[in-house]
Amino acid sequence: MLMLPQDLKEAAKIERRRKFEEERRGRIFNARNRLIGIDKEALEKQIKEKQLRDQEERKINEAYEIQRIKEAELASIIERRIEEERRKINEEINRFRATYQKPETRREFDLYDPDALKKAIPCRVHDDDPRCGISSAQKFEGEDLAGKERAKYQIEQNRAWLEQQIAERRAADEERKAAQIAYDEAVLAMDKRACELDRMEQECRRRLKEAHQQFNKVLAEEQAHERRLEAVRELEDNQAEIYNFVTGDFLCENRDVALSNLGSKRVIGYLYKGMTQDELQEVRKVQLKQIAERKRAEEDEAHMNAQWDEVANGMAQHAFLLERELLEKQREINKQILGQNKQLSAQQKSYQEYVEKILYTNKPTAAYFEQFNTSTR
Repeated sequence: MLMLPQDLKEAAKIERRRKFEEERRGRIFNARNRLIGIDKEALEKQIKEKQLRDQEERKINEAYEIQRIKEAELASIIERRIEEERRKINEEINRFRATYQKPETRREFDLYDPDALKKAIPCRVHDDDPRCGISSAQKFEGEDLAGKERAKYQIEQNRAWLEQQIAERRAADEERKAAQIAYDEAVLAMDKRACELDRMEQECRRRLKEAHQQFNKVLAEEQAHERRLEAVRELEDNQAEIYNFVTGDFLCENRDVALSNLGSKRVIGYLYKGMTQDELQEVRKVQLKQIAERKRAEEDEAHMNAQWDEVANGMAQHAFLLERELLEKQREINKQILGQNKQLSAQQKSYQEYVEKILYTNKPTAAYFEQFNTSTR
């Protein structure tokens, strides 16, 4: 059979309609995608009622949040005021201590003054100090008063010895260089002066050996002399130290050496031998006075702590009252919400009875349902 282009177009149109009808039938007769018998107005009404309830609940929550923020701000302001008052009191206490209770104004400050040694005058300033009398035990016969001059002389002597050693070492180096030159010249003239070279070499070695021996001998003598001087100095220092310890104020238990030149009540710490009975009684009196002052300060502190506890209790009671007031307000709000829920429940129940007993009384028969889904048009 011959198919014309017009026939092909008609056949394509028919096939396209047939496929569209099958797809439409599948969509219409699909029970999962079809909705029948829904009350749109009731659904919209329920949505609006839910939105109204959400708005009311949101307003209640916002009012509760605003009230909570106000109460928190009030509590924060009260707490800041308390902290400010406490800070002012502490500043006044510190200012009073810094003004009227300085360590320098205390009677016993000289006992623990960190600059006591700096303020004290040495027992012996120089050799002609008028305070160093016969019984001062600060100046003795046989002292090494020329120690600085002797040390200076020793330094100069060491310098002279070092210069002498350097000169000798330089001379030895020059002789060694000369010998090396002579040796080199002898090697160059070996064919002509073999015997003379051997003699010159032996002479050079002998002179070098003698120079080394002389240098080592002088160095050994200097070291031995230095050791003897060091031993003599150490022996003299040890004897002087033993004599100073034996005749010193520390072993003699002399109380007068502890008296300071700055006043009759001042003492030198490292020479102090202990307090007398009068001083001990005076210290005991001061300690009893300090104990009484400490007890009075503790009573004042206890009184202040009691005042602070009273203020804190007042704040706690005020916060408790505020919290109870907020709970009462929350209970009232919950009662209002409960009443609204009961009213909504009664309305919904009456509407349900209206739908079941009045609106949907005409029940459809089977013939009514059989007329549907017979065609897609």
